[in-house]
Amino acid sequence: MAAVGAAALTAGFVLVPPAFADARSGQAQPGGGAEARGVKIAAARAAKEGVDWKDCPEDWGVQKPVQCGFVTVPVDYSDPGGRTIKIAVDRAESTGAEKDHQGSLLYNPGGPGGSGLSFPTRITKNDALWKKAAKAYDFVGFDPRGVGHSAPVSCMDPQEYVKAPKQDPVPGDEADKRAQRKLAEEYAEGCKERSGGLLPHMTTPNTARDLDVIRAALGEKKLNYLGVSYGTYLGSVYGTLFPAHVRRMILDSVVNPSRDQIWYKNNLDQNVAFQGRWEDWTKWVAEHDETYGIGDTAAKVNEQWKKLRAEAAKKPFGGVVGPAELLTFFQNAPYYDQMWPQVAKVWSDHRKGNEKALVEAAGPDLSDKAGNKAAENGNAVYTAVECTDAKWPAGWDKWDSDSTRLHEKHPFLTWSNTWLNLPCATWPVKQQEPVEVGSGEGLPPVLITQSERDAATPYGGALEVHKRLKGSRLITERDAGSHGITDVRNPCINKRVETYLLEGTVGGKDVVCAPHSAPVPQIVPSVSLPEAKAGAARLQGPR
Repeated sequence: MAAVGAAALTAGFVLVPPAFADARSGQAQPGGGAEARGVKIAAARAAKEGVDWKDCPEDWGVQKPVQCGFVTVPVDYSDPGGRTIKIAVDRAESTGAEKDHQGSLLYNPGGPGGSGLSFPTRITKNDALWKKAAKAYDFVGFDPRGVGHSAPVSCMDPQEYVKAPKQDPVPGDEADKRAQRKLAEEYAEGCKERSGGLLPHMTTPNTARDLDVIRAALGEKKLNYLGVSYGTYLGSVYGTLFPAHVRRMILDSVVNPSRDQIWYKNNLDQNVAFQGRWEDWTKWVAEHDETYGIGDTAAKVNEQWKKLRAEAAKKPFGGVVGPAELLTFFQNAPYYDQMWPQVAKVWSDHRKGNEKALVEAAGPDLSDKAGNKAAENGNAVYTAVECTDAKWPAGWDKWDSDSTRLHEKHPFLTWSNTWLNLPCATWPVKQQEPVEVGSGEGLPPVLITQSERDAATPYGGALEVHKRLKGSRLITERDAGSHGITDVRNPCINKRVETYLLEGTVGGKDVVCAPHSAPVPQIVPSVSLPEAKAGAARLQGPR
């Protein structure tokens, strides 16, 4: 599942469908309900209109031959003739012959709040991992409702959002907690003030309905879909609501969709998993102390981390990098092991007297107004979707006791994750009941991929989805923890993903793959940080 807060399920950050509306929750399910009728009306309209593909606007950040367009969807699917919004989509056409064409492959990178518009560049950049799939599919990305160019939501002024340093997420006393609680309440109220019209409709089921309308607009009878992190929850919900509309579906780094997990418990589990993956990284740094000079045991590396946090709390580096900003940057290591050398290098350079390295890596860029707007929007969508999707504890005592208990043994992320999600405790619109995820009639075999030590979406989520989606197959990457493994070079995984996309076969049994190559401890140049959790190396989604 990048934020100025903490990680969720890129939480990351992100549940046997009944035939009709669930009498307990009122949740519209396949086969009945106003929303189901609304989707059919909107999809029929979209199929007739199609997508008016054109060169992409300059500020979308994608160039020819990628093309861009919009798909119109209802704000409220129970009122398909009412207010509408436009969903931004883009595509790169397949590179193969017409006889090889298998339709469109749609992608969601996670969040909630992540944009998928960069996905088609896997074709235009001739990415070797996706070369054979590119011959068979048009690669289609989209901004989900509320994201980017799709009726973007906002909860506060972007320049205020990125100002630093922020308050240390680890509270020193009750006054610190009261201050953070006040900020969370103000943020929730800001969401209502700036985005109240769309807020009640910012849910995963509505995004899944949008996905079905996009499918229709593309002229596809069935959906081919790749979802990562929160995108797996979106895919799981889509497969539940529209099982007969699925052709191929890959769920990579999986959110646990159980109703009692969405979303509060998923974030608690994330705190534990992040600590485990942080310890994997500190052990790796210690093993390569001759390169980085931080400490020759994991315990020593952790002591240096505590010292770094204390120094930043006393006097923020460059005036802008305090403990909160440190966490946002260092969080990249537990998310993606391809970031291990990069994060270790910045820290090593800092210890050698180059404070600029850490300030540039972890500090805000107030001059980047477009980037700051995107970061604020991503965090707003993350909050809006997770808070509206499900009921959260309203009483502070529950949050406080769970956070205090978990912080004792899992201090890396716990309190930061608490403050990131606390706006849900005072959320100003009605919180929904999550969809009961399961295999509906007509759902084909789904391919699930998961690393064993994923921090943003712990391994239990993949096991739960595998159990719920009959006929699915699970590929486990053992002794590994990167988030989003369909884009990691591991032939054991890559070949099976490719075969599934090209032939639709998942194999006769689950597979356990050896881990991909370990990161090389070298002094590396800067690289683009992967998109994970709106506002700070995001997960979920959870992130």
